[in-house]
Amino acid sequence: MKLRPWQERCINQALSNYSNGYDHFLTLATPGAGKTLMASALASYLLKNKLIDLIICFSPSSIVAQDFAESLETQAGERFDGLMGAKGRSLTYQSLQFLDGQFWQLFESNRIFVIFDEIHHCAGSNLGNANSWGEQILLNIHDRAKFTLALTGTPWRSDTAPIVLSKYIQSDSQIACDYVYGLAEAVRDKVCRVPQIVAVDNVKISVVDTNATQIFTSFSDLLSNSNVSYQQVIENEAVLKFIITASNKKLSKIRLVNPDGAGLIVASSVSHANMISSLMKSWFKEDAVVVTYKESNSSTIIQRFRHSQTRWIISVGMISEGTNIPRLQVCCHLTNIKTEMHFRQILGRILRLTESTNQQAILYMPAEPKLLEYAYRVKEDIPFEADVVKFENMKENKEYDKKLNDLPISFDTLVTQASNKGLNLELSSSETDTSANNSSDERDTKTKDLASEIKEHDLSSSYKNLINNFGRFKQETIALGLLDFN
Repeated sequence: MKLRPWQERCINQALSNYSNGYDHFLTLATPGAGKTLMASALASYLLKNKLIDLIICFSPSSIVAQDFAESLETQAGERFDGLMGAKGRSLTYQSLQFLDGQFWQLFESNRIFVIFDEIHHCAGSNLGNANSWGEQILLNIHDRAKFTLALTGTPWRSDTAPIVLSKYIQSDSQIACDYVYGLAEAVRDKVCRVPQIVAVDNVKISVVDTNATQIFTSFSDLLSNSNVSYQQVIENEAVLKFIITASNKKLSKIRLVNPDGAGLIVASSVSHANMISSLMKSWFKEDAVVVTYKESNSSTIIQRFRHSQTRWIISVGMISEGTNIPRLQVCCHLTNIKTEMHFRQILGRILRLTESTNQQAILYMPAEPKLLEYAYRVKEDIPFEADVVKFENMKENKEYDKKLNDLPISFDTLVTQASNKGLNLELSSSETDTSANNSSDERDTKTKDLASEIKEHDLSSSYKNLINNFGRFKQETIALGLLDFN
């Protein structure tokens, strides 16, 4: 496979650093840019030029580890199954704690090149502040590997511990990367698709308890001024039906041009995924694939979906960072994990460019304040693209009216349990209601204020230019231990 220009530049920079005595190289590239291919090509070059003897790769999940093994085998023409005669092995970070002394002895007798995919999962500049994976890297790999390569698309952590093997800029504590390839560059180079983020809102929401009825003019208003939680919003049948109807209609249009186009729904829990699956079966007469961290054969399920013609896959903790399914073009963000890192990684699943005619990438989500903040930061990453973020009110878009009016339960009358305190959440939308227009005007004003606020966030100019990102990422929560180690 021919390398993209950015991959060639990154490899050349890494080789230059290695030849000048630097044994570690950190690449920050936007999700979907092709970090796996770049790393495999670099590994192949080092192996074929007899600069190393073996290659070991660590990844955050078994499906990504399997993808890396296949990529390394394709590039190097060697086996990477860890058996006799192989030139290395691809493992998960979870396996670090189970490798024995015989494995680590390989570093004493061989020149080993180690690849760390999504290195932000591993923390620690020393044993005192390291997490379990970072500790193993510091004890057994640091200063023992011939060369190391770290890859990330979102280099931030939720705790105060630094990312393992990394250096930081003293002035603002930002990570120092050896090569950076941002979303703006990837879109300009036609490496990644241009994302479109659709925020779904509702302008007339009623919360009914035994004493009174409260009216809210947006999800932001609802979540800020009532006892209703975001989990209850994404479990609400009206919300699910609208978002899935809109996204399924968009996917159908894409598949008129790209017959294998597919959609991803990221759910908050196994029960939530099963609820969505049942809804899709009754609603669209369609069986969606469900894959969660509880399945022992999750990698097989994902591989089968990747090469099938099935329209939808529903995921819990499985299809996020690094998982490569290029035919994904539509995504529904319905998880209760609301961190910018997770948001960016989910968005990255639909940004991988293919040879298909239609290259749309659309993410649907409720108009929740934090998610809107992240969406507008994506927009600021690519200011030369219009309409990256748009709003749709439930039942406001005439395109969906006929379908929605055919539903057995209308949005105007749907009532679901909102909390354990006897509240009922009633979602409705009226195009003749004056509050709808007022809410829309208020939202436009708030949107402009939010966009202005994001632009004013202070990053050092050099770092801003490097990562093509306006606004400092929030410290993010990283979910560990969800996946089985291989």
